[in-house]
Amino acid sequence: MNPALPQEPTDGFAGWTADLMDALGGPGAGLAIALENLFPPLPSEVILPLTGFAASQGVLSLVSALFWTTLGSVVGALALYWIGRVFGRERMHAIWAKLPLVKDSDLERTEKWFAEHGTKAVFLGRMVPIFRSLISVPAGVERMPLPTFLTLTALGSLIWNSVLVMAGYWLGDQWDVVETYVGVLSKVVLVLVVIALVAYVTVRLRGRGHARHRRTP
Repeated sequence: MNPALPQEPTDGFAGWTADLMDALGGPGAGLAIALENLFPPLPSEVILPLTGFAASQGVLSLVSALFWTTLGSVVGALALYWIGRVFGRERMHAIWAKLPLVKDSDLERTEKWFAEHGTKAVFLGRMVPIFRSLISVPAGVERMPLPTFLTLTALGSLIWNSVLVMAGYWLGDQWDVVETYVGVLSKVVLVLVVIALVAYVTVRLRGRGHARHRRTP
């Protein structure tokens, strides 16, 4: 029987994750990460360092920690990929056409960009908080070849997972320090996205205002 996590957290999501690893070992960590990919509010910055701490305490091996968390990342990303693929380009265009402040040409430019840079977007997106889950959906919508998607997702996930798992492994019972720093990074990313959206809407509204002004006799 594997040893249990000493001084493990007993409350909240961290406690649930620790219980899962105590019960299932590596597959438990993989399951937690798969769920984190499907539901981005679940924090990988808790799961992965805690998995590293568990490895340092002998609950599972370091190789097992990296293998199962990466497998969980791929499984979760694959589910989102298929959601995008089943949803499809035509439905996306139909919904896009009903949205305010957007044009068909915007979506077409996005599709063109993804066709040219999609491999980099999927690979690097796996290492960016928030986007690491969402990037799988447009990959499915654009029907990125499945072997390419799986390879890029596995490599990007392995890098991200390795950094956080190893941080937890080396920090030991101070593993939760990782959550603080990655949490700050996640907030920075979210703020940048909000700023970009506000700027986009502002430009669109001004553009429409100028167009109406030109049409007014």
